[in-house]
Amino acid sequence: MNCPGLPVSIQHLHVRLGRLTTIAVDDVTVANPPGWGPGPPLAQVQQILVRVDLFRYLFHHQLVVSLVEVRDPRVSAVETPAGQANWRLTLSGGSGGGIEIGNIVIVHGQAQVLVPKLRANFAVKVATRQPPGMEPQLLADARGTYAGQPITARMIGGAILALRDVNQPWPINLRIANGPTEVSLIGLVRDPLALAGADLRLHFAGPDMGMLEPLTGIPLPRTPPFQVTGRLDFAPHRIRFDDFAGTVGSSDLEGAISVEPGKPRDDIVADLHSQLVDLADLGGFIGAKAGTAPSPAAAASPTVLPTRTLHVPELNWADIHLRYQAGRIEGRSMPLDNLTAALNIANGAILLHPISFSVGTGRISASVQLIPAGTQLRTTASIDFQSVDVARLMAATHTFNGAGTISGSGRIITVGNSIAQMAANGNGAILLGMSGGDLSAMLVDLSGLEFGNALMAKLGIPQDTQVQCMITDFALTHGVVRPRPMIIDTKEAIVTVGGSVDLRDEKLDLQLRTRPRHFSIGSLPGPINIGGTFKRPSIMPGMETFVRGGLAAALGVLLAPLAVLPTIQFGTSDHGACDQLLAEARSEAPATKPPAPKTALAH
Repeated sequence: MNCPGLPVSIQHLHVRLGRLTTIAVDDVTVANPPGWGPGPPLAQVQQILVRVDLFRYLFHHQLVVSLVEVRDPRVSAVETPAGQANWRLTLSGGSGGGIEIGNIVIVHGQAQVLVPKLRANFAVKVATRQPPGMEPQLLADARGTYAGQPITARMIGGAILALRDVNQPWPINLRIANGPTEVSLIGLVRDPLALAGADLRLHFAGPDMGMLEPLTGIPLPRTPPFQVTGRLDFAPHRIRFDDFAGTVGSSDLEGAISVEPGKPRDDIVADLHSQLVDLADLGGFIGAKAGTAPSPAAAASPTVLPTRTLHVPELNWADIHLRYQAGRIEGRSMPLDNLTAALNIANGAILLHPISFSVGTGRISASVQLIPAGTQLRTTASIDFQSVDVARLMAATHTFNGAGTISGSGRIITVGNSIAQMAANGNGAILLGMSGGDLSAMLVDLSGLEFGNALMAKLGIPQDTQVQCMITDFALTHGVVRPRPMIIDTKEAIVTVGGSVDLRDEKLDLQLRTRPRHFSIGSLPGPINIGGTFKRPSIMPGMETFVRGGLAAALGVLLAPLAVLPTIQFGTSDHGACDQLLAEARSEAPATKPPAPKTALAH
């Protein structure tokens, strides 16, 4: 017997000569590697019986083994917490060519597997059987724990020798229950030793895709309950999971995935699509608890921006190329209609280029790069808004209506491991313009019903005011947003916004001023200061600007933001409604920058 590096001992050897010569070896022991320490040996076999056709060998020089029977084999496969294992052997080369084996029988085989790293400790029973009128079968049953969860498994396969016969497809029926996760694999493989010619149906089901990681070796995010069924096949150098379909929560999922192992990193190509996606089912991808509404604790939090760590698993193990399309997106407050995304991961860096959403008749598209840096993500994002439908945005609130379109672009560079942290560290700019729309709907919805109505009253703007043009040019510096400018042109007035929004502490420090279209000195309003936090904003009216700073300064404060409007370039052609505002900016803006008010706004 040849088992390099491990001592092998036998107690008895029996030979019974005849046309069919029988060789029996009793009490075979394969010891553990040298220095392994106390414990059961790697393998013990009560008896190995081999029956050889001696005449065929003597007269035809053919070695024909009509039977190999292994009785009561016991295997103890153990790995230490340090990763040393007693079963990793360097077997000698050799070929079975020229040997014809008639049948292999295993009687009462047992194995105990202990792998602390996988939190695995399970027993396997192995045997062969030949039901009347049927082909021989290989049976294996496992029971114990795997990944800290109870595991039971049962496999019914074809005859052991059929594994080598490419002309005889090898049947397999495997069912695994690992905790609440269920996996089944049923079908035929023409050449199982070469992993070729498979016709298999693979089925996964469970309460959370994240629980599949120990079984598949692929880091997956948390999800709501799922079930997926497809065809598993083996092509040269690739494993393919084709034509699969299933559900994740209330979302459907279809497509194909192929894996090419054996490179420094596995190469994975996936083409996926969904008819309907519920964004609640994708919460696990952004650090939320998938498939659930916000918890009472989240509602009671003093902050608004999510602080949960984003789920971006270690991705250096594979290069991934993913294309995904979602025909329809659902969510009570979700204005997005569909989704198209191309994802590429190479050397652990993630590139989404592009990711695109439809919003009514318009579209939001972006290119995002995420580079893991320790526990942080270095993120660069470019985003474009193309005629985004305000009516669709407002309809998502189920309360307000609106009209018009928004276009523009932005770029953000940041680092962090949560939405809140990325916002706090962000740098960049975003430029947006809107033609048409409903100012009351936007302000009330974005700031909350009670606060929004109060703000409208303070600005002196009617509830049904229609927006003719809105232009916003935001600078983001170290998590602080400053409008430069933000101007809203309505039928009654022009509203300008200054100040800052601190994303780090979620604090507001904004000043809003209204210039009535039918201007008179008596109608010149004072500033409206917005303070507080995102969670609890507050309105603080300021003193009349012309009383403290003089009329010239007041006019300068109102007109100065308009001076930058002629430099605005949207790159779109759907802002004809803003032409009048731009013309007024050119004619009304002072030649030099007016002096700032001498007194600070009241807080």
